[in-house]
Amino acid sequence: MDRFSFLNAAHTAYFAELYDQYLKYPDSVEPSWRAFFQGFDFGMQQDGVAGEILESAPANFEEGEIPEHVVKEFQVIRLIDGYRTRGHLFTKTNPVRERRKYRPTLDIENFGLSKDDLDITFSAGEILGIGPKSLKEIVSHLEKIYCESIGVEYMFIRKPEEIQWIQNKLNINENHPQFSGDQKKQILRKLNEAVSFESFLHTKYVGQKRFSLEGGESLIPALDALIERAAELGIKDFVMGMAHRGRLNTLTNIFGKSAKDIFSEFDGKDYEQDIFDGDVKYHLGWTSCRTTDNGNDININIAPNPSHLETVGPVVEGIARAKKDRRYNGDSSKVLPILVHGDAAIAGQGVVYEVVQMAQLEGYENGGTIHIVVNNQIGFTTNYLDARSSTYCTDVAKVTLSPVLHVNADDAEAVVHAMLFALDFRMKFHRDVFIDLLGYRKYGHNEGDEPRFTQPKLYKAIAKQENTRDLYADRLKKEGVIDDGFIKKLEEEYKAKLEENLEDSRKEDKTKITPFMQDEWEGFENAQEDKMMEEVDTTFDIDKLDKVAEAVSRLPEGKKFLRKIDKLVNLRHKMYFETNQLDWSMAEHLAYGSLMTEGYHIRISGQDSERGTFSHRHAVVKVEDSEEEIILHNNIEGRKGEFFIYNSLLSEYGVVGFDYGYAMASPQTLTIWEAQFGDFVNGAQIMIDQYISAAEDKWKLQNGLVMLLPHGYEGQGAEHSSGRMERFLQLCAKDNMYVADITTPANMFHLLRRQMKAGFRKPLIVFTPKSLLRHPKVISTKEEFANGSFQPLIDEGNADVKKVKTLVFCTGKFYYDLLDHREKNDRDDVALVRVEQLFPLPVQKMKETMQKYNNADDLVWAQEEPRNMGAYGHLLLHFDEARNMRICSRKFYGSPAAGSSVRFKRRHDRVIAGVFDKSLEESI
Repeated sequence: MDRFSFLNAAHTAYFAELYDQYLKYPDSVEPSWRAFFQGFDFGMQQDGVAGEILESAPANFEEGEIPEHVVKEFQVIRLIDGYRTRGHLFTKTNPVRERRKYRPTLDIENFGLSKDDLDITFSAGEILGIGPKSLKEIVSHLEKIYCESIGVEYMFIRKPEEIQWIQNKLNINENHPQFSGDQKKQILRKLNEAVSFESFLHTKYVGQKRFSLEGGESLIPALDALIERAAELGIKDFVMGMAHRGRLNTLTNIFGKSAKDIFSEFDGKDYEQDIFDGDVKYHLGWTSCRTTDNGNDININIAPNPSHLETVGPVVEGIARAKKDRRYNGDSSKVLPILVHGDAAIAGQGVVYEVVQMAQLEGYENGGTIHIVVNNQIGFTTNYLDARSSTYCTDVAKVTLSPVLHVNADDAEAVVHAMLFALDFRMKFHRDVFIDLLGYRKYGHNEGDEPRFTQPKLYKAIAKQENTRDLYADRLKKEGVIDDGFIKKLEEEYKAKLEENLEDSRKEDKTKITPFMQDEWEGFENAQEDKMMEEVDTTFDIDKLDKVAEAVSRLPEGKKFLRKIDKLVNLRHKMYFETNQLDWSMAEHLAYGSLMTEGYHIRISGQDSERGTFSHRHAVVKVEDSEEEIILHNNIEGRKGEFFIYNSLLSEYGVVGFDYGYAMASPQTLTIWEAQFGDFVNGAQIMIDQYISAAEDKWKLQNGLVMLLPHGYEGQGAEHSSGRMERFLQLCAKDNMYVADITTPANMFHLLRRQMKAGFRKPLIVFTPKSLLRHPKVISTKEEFANGSFQPLIDEGNADVKKVKTLVFCTGKFYYDLLDHREKNDRDDVALVRVEQLFPLPVQKMKETMQKYNNADDLVWAQEEPRNMGAYGHLLLHFDEARNMRICSRKFYGSPAAGSSVRFKRRHDRVIAGVFDKSLEESI
């Protein structure tokens, strides 16, 4: 009896299904069958066809060979698997270039099959949902699904239910849309708007930069269909980020921005508002409410962006998360983030990887983002072969095992179909999905460039390419959906509307910029420097403060904690209720808790922020045995706000962008990003330059993001000393942000409360301490917390004014170094004045202090940073009297600090000595 005679008796469809399951998820197959299939695969690799199973077959197998018809079934399944895994390499997705040739091909001969097998019926067709079919029909079915206008990458996904869902979805209509006549007309209508808008601008504003969408116009009907379908599925908020390419087109034809306003921006008119400088038209954001065809209202936002490509990505994710948290109680099915990338940017910009890594993290996930790549196959002048090593620009998607659909941008229906497929996947599995919209760029990087300088062959092909609208119109004419007059009427009506808008725009002298997300910012005022300097009432009833303190200084009973945690939390209770000497950590906890009782929310994220880099915060405590996480702030009696704190991924750029976006969309949340050490903040320099310091001037955006940057010279080397104070201070102008270097817990308490109690929002940069977190002199009383206010300048409390001959202004932790030296040397002739707020600088208070110490003939600015760093340069710019001050600091250095602790101490001591002895200044 043949070893595998049972294969003759059983139904081959069963083996086909089992083998298909084995190819997708080997571990899910019963071990003896897995061994059988492994043997079969080994034979295929050795001989090119299935030979005998070598060993490890099921126990009841007898000697013999696999029946030929079963071998053929397995070979057809391998063919099916080949299309699923590699079909995307053999698509018709490139409208203007021949794609690279890949080997091996999907020819049937590569799977042990021949033309003689084409008419044979195989049960393997059942796993495709088409039932037993001839090999010819199976191949035709696979070609239509995987190798026409849409190529799908998904077999690297490790979740069987996701793969099965995708395969079932692809099998419907052979991955081809079946739109109604009205739906097809709507696609054509939006294509006409996209094409006509660009041609109108090209005619009216010759040579002006607009970063046209020509070559990728199918993005517009795809976004239109996406919004309509998303609203049907319950999405209430649509948050989008995109760079320049096609942005004006999208603003007008998707977001409803008046073409009149865009024409005013092209005409270069001045702005109605005087308080900001504005930006180029393809950087501006927009918010509107759209009512869909089915009567659903959806709020749609496109975030403002700088020219720094992909920077807007994390900002959009932060906006979406804030909306999810604040508006929809954490329901991600109500908010949809969309990121539109360029092909060169998504492959080249590292922040994309950071954003992708956030996708499934507790503190940053949004229930999935739809990523759309407007793929021009070129970046400025750089061919894709010089722009990446990966096969596709979208290969970053594989980091999170997200499916990718590569689509021919000239096939409008395929593009819309792919977009709806992506939306359904996102809504079903709450995960990212990528669409690679493969088109071209009709002109150069901007409309003034000559692209044939660098891509002559490509642009010869592009010059011959008919636009997507005309291609689709011809197709619909052949199908009998429209006649010749339909598209002509569409074009005439839309162009007439544009002409009317152009005429109206030229009647106005100035252009008006509409604030982004103005619905979130009702009740907030714009504040200039004089308003920023006004005192804000940050007092807090002491009885209520007692309740906050009680909550954050009591561990829940019945749970076992580490002894150190017990001790630490008990110490909090003691310092508040017994000694009345509150440290820095209590300043934070009480600030957060007091704000929560007033209805504000708290969000903190950063590297190791839950515990704190220097183990001072312990906002999250863990039960020893179970590692259950407990946030004591949630136990505050009568709290109205929520407390969220997250350890971030090891990123500065992406996480700062995310938290900036969060603060942008949630002004009632105290949003904090904390650096592990302030030194590492320069990893987020693009966010600081483009958003934090400039967004209010450029885009009329307020933002209350707080950045906590541990700063202070304590002999830890060049990378653990400086939060680069000088860089922030150089960016300060008029009224764009607060910068502070705080020395007391009470001042920190009031600073954080002021951030929320003010009727406006500004970014706040705080240079926080390290050694001062537990310094015995860095303490405040509960009464200073409850009844005090923020002090931008702290003068000596008990100085004998008549004795003071040297008046020293300083900031931050260095004050305590100077204080220690003064006390050891009994120098009552030196007054130490702390400048707590570096911007806006408390100029009037500084002048008043100088008048108070009118006997002092030695005015000093003292800092521990090198002279070309720290606050000295800023002081010279903003305080005229600083030019008459003696400067005591380290010399000019390229590096913030010495690596040698001995050298560090020597330099540090010299600066301190120079403050107290003018004759030693030259030796510093």
